[in-house]
Amino acid sequence: MSETGPVEHYKVVLNHEEQYSIWSASRPNPAGWTDEGTSGTRQECLDRIEQIWVDMRPLSIRTRSGR
Repeated sequence: MSETGPVEHYKVVLNHEEQYSIWSASRPNPAGWTDEGTSGTRQECLDRIEQIWVDMRPLSIRTRSGR
């Protein structure tokens, strides 16, 4: 627990278009999203997304453009 209250834990989630987001670890994933495998503080999850999500285009656009 921090001085401002309990510290919430998050996880990185991924959808079928390979788009990333953070989600509360205590809640079920939203429909269509799966666990990427990273969990921790909000900042740790955001740092992970910044590290791995280098091409923001959805998968369907990336594959259509031949990449």
